[in-house]
Amino acid sequence: MSVELHLPDLPQVPISLGPAGKADARLGMPWHLRLRDMLWAYLPLLVMALLALASWWLVKNSPRAAAPVAARPVSDEPDYTMTQFAVERFDAQGRLKLRIEGSLMRHFPATDRIEIEGAQIRAIAQDGRVTLAHARRAVGNGDGSELQLIGGAEVQSADAAGAPLLMRGEFLHAFLVAERVKSHLPVMVQVGATRLRAAGLDYDHAAGRLELQGPARAELAPRTKGGR
Repeated sequence: MSVELHLPDLPQVPISLGPAGKADARLGMPWHLRLRDMLWAYLPLLVMALLALASWWLVKNSPRAAAPVAARPVSDEPDYTMTQFAVERFDAQGRLKLRIEGSLMRHFPATDRIEIEGAQIRAIAQDGRVTLAHARRAVGNGDGSELQLIGGAEVQSADAAGAPLLMRGEFLHAFLVAERVKSHLPVMVQVGATRLRAAGLDYDHAAGRLELQGPARAELAPRTKGGR
């Protein structure tokens, strides 16, 4: 015996397969909506690309650190010269304390030294005492407070007792601020009317000391009439 079963017809249900179905749905959307969805989908990637491009531009256009410049050696040549000059220096109260004149002066920056031809110096101490000096040539520091007088050197001043003092030689080393004069070469010193000759000297005005070096010879002034 055979039995036949008849089933009723089932309704047709659309089946969606995920992305393919979404893609089909987008195809039916207006173009501006599809463009909007695409922009939103790729927006993070576009932002990252723009940030990367901005970083590259900043690195490329940022100023680079300057290369270290090697220090230039100070030249042994004079950086300035003056002819027929006069230089004056003043103290804090505006009083003249030093005047240097000459026919030529050269300044050497490597040692901050000056060379003067035909040097004429006038130094004024705190007590107003004037010291005059001259030489054919002078070499000293930049501010002129220490000068080596070379060739026909002469220094005139007054000793601690106020007597006229003259020092003369081919070389005198004058410390105008410290008020000292030295020499390792033969000198002639005249204090008042007494004349002394020696192989060198060391004069310190502040200490009131005059030291003559080597063999020395004195020429004493004759006594005045009526003297004892």
